[in-house]
Amino acid sequence: MTQKPIVITMGDPSGVGAEVTVKAMASLPAQERGRYAVIGDMPTLERAIKACALELKLVPYGGKVAEGDLAVIHIDVDGLPGKFGVLSSACGEASFRYIEKAVELTLSDQAVGIVTAPINKEALNAAGHHYDGHTGMLAHLTKSKSSWMLLASPTLNVLHVSTHVSLKDAIGRATPERVLETIRTGHKHLKRMGVENPRIAVAGINPHCGENGLFGREDDVQIAPGVKQAQDEGINVQGPISADTVYHRANTGAFDLVIAQYHDQGHIPIKLIAFDTAVNVSLGLPIDRCSVDHGTAFDIAGTGKANHVNMLAALDYAGKLAIGRF
Repeated sequence: MTQKPIVITMGDPSGVGAEVTVKAMASLPAQERGRYAVIGDMPTLERAIKACALELKLVPYGGKVAEGDLAVIHIDVDGLPGKFGVLSSACGEASFRYIEKAVELTLSDQAVGIVTAPINKEALNAAGHHYDGHTGMLAHLTKSKSSWMLLASPTLNVLHVSTHVSLKDAIGRATPERVLETIRTGHKHLKRMGVENPRIAVAGINPHCGENGLFGREDDVQIAPGVKQAQDEGINVQGPISADTVYHRANTGAFDLVIAQYHDQGHIPIKLIAFDTAVNVSLGLPIDRCSVDHGTAFDIAGTGKANHVNMLAALDYAGKLAIGRF
């Protein structure tokens, strides 16, 4: 391997992460596999290759890598169950260590970006790592003050003001300052991705944006001031716009990005229209990270049934991010 790799974290060893990773790698032309290195558990990856009846050679990272081989950075973790579909604190510990290593490599400029396979939040917390998921963990590991979750798809992009909090807490977090920073972050990212004048829509938080106070004043007091300040900075942004129409308008070409106020407001529409192709992208970090947008699927892990299309989409987006770094 002569170039800095995009590193792929294997995710929870009991889940489908290993499977979708080796399937994706096997489906790529042999010469393209040299762009990647997988951080994970070599025996788990070997079991996934066998379960999927693939021909894919794994080699240790840093050694001789022939064309078509897949480089693996093996991380030893005690107590792994050695089989798929098991909720285990050891697997939670492994998930954390894989991500920790990936952050170390990217922060030290030994890798150009990270693609993450799914982790299990219960296993992660059972191992003593109390994060709401990848986004919060990555923010902590990179010492970032704030981070954002972008769901990107071919026709709809959604950036969230808040994610893994209760709906009650999400309403409180939708401050003018956070809304403004979310708009700025989305605008900067789209510019980096080649959108010359990003068209951004901000979803309202109440039905019909509160209907002039009939259904609440949060949109007028918390959302609108942030939008107005972004407009004053020259950003092409509109809102708040009623959430029951804004996603359809964006999906049919009216906007390049929708700012969602909370987790389900953004996740439901994009998973409805782009369940297999949406990519989870972390913004606001000093490193590039994107991910599959599905879970560990313990019920089918190790059966060879997991669909790797979403992993291919994440790898493609990571490649575009890597180009945009230079």
